Amino acid sequence: MLTTIPRGTKDILPGTVHEWRYLEEKIRRLCTVFGFEEIRTPMFEHTELFLRGIGETTDVVEKEMYTFSDRSGRSITLRPENTASAVRAYLQNKLYADGNITKLFYIGSMFRYDKPQAGRYREFHQFGVEAIGEQNPLIDAEVIKLGASLLNQIGLNDIKLKINSVGCPKCRPVYRKKLQAFFKDKFDELCEDCQSRFNRNPLRILDCKNPHCRELSIGAPAITDSLCDECSEHFAQLQRHLTAIGVEYALDPRLVRGLDYYTKTAFEFKYTPLGAQSAVLGGGRYDGLIEECGGAPTPAVGFATGLERILLALETQHLLPAQKNTCDVFIVAMGENATQPAFKLLHQLRDSNIAASMDYAGRSMKSQMKQANKSGAKYTVIIGDDELSKNIASVRNMKDSEQMEIPFDTLIDKLIFEVNK
Repeated sequence: MLTTIPRGTKDILPGTVHEWRYLEEKIRRLCTVFGFEEIRTPMFEHTELFLRGIGETTDVVEKEMYTFSDRSGRSITLRPENTASAVRAYLQNKLYADGNITKLFYIGSMFRYDKPQAGRYREFHQFGVEAIGEQNPLIDAEVIKLGASLLNQIGLNDIKLKINSVGCPKCRPVYRKKLQAFFKDKFDELCEDCQSRFNRNPLRILDCKNPHCRELSIGAPAITDSLCDECSEHFAQLQRHLTAIGVEYALDPRLVRGLDYYTKTAFEFKYTPLGAQSAVLGGGRYDGLIEECGGAPTPAVGFATGLERILLALETQHLLPAQKNTCDVFIVAMGENATQPAFKLLHQLRDSNIAASMDYAGRSMKSQMKQANKSGAKYTVIIGDDELSKNIASVRNMKDSEQMEIPFDTLIDKLIFEVNK
């Protein structure tokens, strides 16, 4: 139907846009404080970028991507996440040229063919940060602190930070074998997805949402017992840095990230009142992704969060701001003679950066005053035949109903003064 949007999408209507702007302004201000600069990448990329960058064994690539051929037969995919795109932009535009760390953030639409539910859509909006070019765990701690600061500044309570290390290409194969040995006798009981993961990416079994698979994974070996010396020291330093800057955390050996490019640090912020969909922000280190995408070996760390999930959490705690009135002055024109002077005044006010509105339908005085009240205007200017004959306008303060008569030649300056005082 032409009047129905596709399943898994949502109109963001005028009555709620201010909530999105509130959150986005918090994000942009905080990223500026932390030294991150905004990047905007295309909504679609060559499919190969996500196959190589995200990993062919992930649920995102196997089940959730919106992929199509363009008119030239090239395989194109709507971006399901933005890290791979940010890395492509980093390499293509040589953002590494000055040799310093590159700190980026983005806000934009992502697309995944997923089962729609509360806080989860097929077109969803994501905020993320990427810090590229530094391997010191100090930057891991900084990125985690940025996420914690955002959640704290918007007032969310009951937030729990979980951290883990998922190792690196040197030590992960050792853990992989341990996991396969643990699940070997349980293989037939695993869900179909986890049976597929057994040989390709057994770490993902730990992340399965199937209750029976989660039960089967109880007692699985912890990856932190298989870390190489480098990963173990990196993880120990990260914990010391988080403690030093007052970020509380808990170790979670089951925490793995759903994308293949993660190495070492993995973290997730959970908001417990959301229940099964409690994860509101997550990320980690991905030291192999830049090389996988054709660049030189380059360390990097970042996170992403779905804005719908954050807004749902804010709504749960009654923390969303009320919509502010957007009208400063409402002009009431009484009769045909007043219409042209009222319309001229309307645009003189707008040219002076005063938010102004008026009725265009020639309604009654009573109806127009109702409109003025509904608009939330601070002042109502009334122009009728009596006012025109005297060359004045009646101006009513909508807060205390006090009314005054102001000559037309001083009206603009007076309204500018009153509105801005």
